[in-house]
Amino acid sequence: MADQRARALRQNLTDAERMLWSSLRLLRARGLHFRRQVPFGRYIADFACHSARIIIELDGSQHAEPRSARRDVERTKFLSGRGYRVLRFWNLEVVRNRNGVVETILAAAYHPHPKFARATSRTEHASRDEMALANFDLPARGR
Repeated sequence: MADQRARALRQNLTDAERMLWSSLRLLRARGLHFRRQVPFGRYIADFACHSARIIIELDGSQHAEPRSARRDVERTKFLSGRGYRVLRFWNLEVVRNRNGVVETILAAAYHPHPKFARATSRTEHASRDEMALANFDLPARGR
């Protein structure tokens, strides 16, 4: 069932996912092969690079809601428990600064963190609040 859902999601990417996917595909020349909408147990990761042990999640503003944020923490723990680094970016961040997002992904792929000995990524998943403050302010509701 997860495979069918992943297939459907691959055919209906969001605008931000489509933008990032076009950039991630170019990273094959650097030895990084990303797949999109990859099933992991009960979850489906937006993008995954198995060789670098990186999962990339793109989040819309609904992920700033407390309930969604709690689910994202659970999801990240599950995926991290399987040896993957989870990098989260806001959709708006991809739209406004795709090159910066790709540079962060490349840095994570080429600079391992000791906690993930098998992985070749750099940064741990930042909390939702840290990301919102560090990257940009979410648009006000209703806009």
